[in-house]
Amino acid sequence: MVVESREWFLSSYAADGVPTSEHLKLRSVKLSLDETSIPENFVGIQLLWISVDPYLRSRMTGHMDGLHFPQFSLGQVISEYGIGRVIGSKDSKFTEGDIVINPFMPLSEYSIVPNTFLRKVDPDNDMPLPEYLNALGIPGLTAWVGIELVGEAKQGLNVFVSAAAGGVGMFAGQLAKLKGCRVIGSTGSNEKVKMLKEELGFDDAFNYHEETDFDAALNKYFPNGIDIYFDNVGGKMLEAVLNNVNKGAKIPLCGMISEYNKAWTDRDGVRNLLNLVGKEVKMQGFIIGSYLNHLGQFEMDMQEYIKAGKIKSKTMINIGIESFLESFASIFSSSNVGKVVIHVAE
Repeated sequence: MVVESREWFLSSYAADGVPTSEHLKLRSVKLSLDETSIPENFVGIQLLWISVDPYLRSRMTGHMDGLHFPQFSLGQVISEYGIGRVIGSKDSKFTEGDIVINPFMPLSEYSIVPNTFLRKVDPDNDMPLPEYLNALGIPGLTAWVGIELVGEAKQGLNVFVSAAAGGVGMFAGQLAKLKGCRVIGSTGSNEKVKMLKEELGFDDAFNYHEETDFDAALNKYFPNGIDIYFDNVGGKMLEAVLNNVNKGAKIPLCGMISEYNKAWTDRDGVRNLLNLVGKEVKMQGFIIGSYLNHLGQFEMDMQEYIKAGKIKSKTMINIGIESFLESFASIFSSSNVGKVVIHVAE
């Protein structure tokens, strides 16, 4: 069985700015999926769904960045968190027709991958497949770790979430509400402000394009100060937060999307870090790979919340593997609502 497979690969490094068709290219290759072509402990996969996440940006610069993910090599196929169907297997744990999740799925319509990170989707678990890339995937887990473990959210605390209508922020806010917190979010449009308040249960939200004096905005929305800041943005927003935190506040650093497309020498510096000392603030970066021992508890919690209607997802679904470049750019332009995923095949 030989198939024609389209795949995205890195053509040239992008030191700054949003990667374009100069840096990421789509090519077509022939791939043999005969039994003799699949090595032992490998599996042949047809890609069904693929996630689109901002952290990929740090793997395309040509040098190690603050996130410390390994760089893609030139000519290498991009990999992402994805869902696929087994169409050939040299591993007894996986059979033809199984639906599997792979955190390092090649962005290719067909591929042969090692069994190392593959995990089967339970066919009896009545969840839409995109949910495994959303609430039950990297965004949900990231929000859960930041709010539950790093932020230690509890009843009565004031929580601020930046990029609150994005794939991670929307869950961070909802999880904080379930802990009994007062939650305010910032986002990039009035439509998203309305969604956060009316659909996702945030206590309030503001459009950072309209309220451009971040220090004044936070002082208005948090007259009693900020106890937890779930940071997805960094830069000027982080600086403004540090002027409005309470003593003993916690700041889980999830990401800094305002800085991803800049060389580090051009990034916004935070001038008031001394506030961390005087107010005994704990600011902690985290990556979910260090918390995978909590995966079982996360999945149990999140599935219970979803089934009870306590957590809602927002998913922006684009169609076809060819939409990856446009989908990736949308994350940095604030044109996406919720988690961005691509539906590659049925």
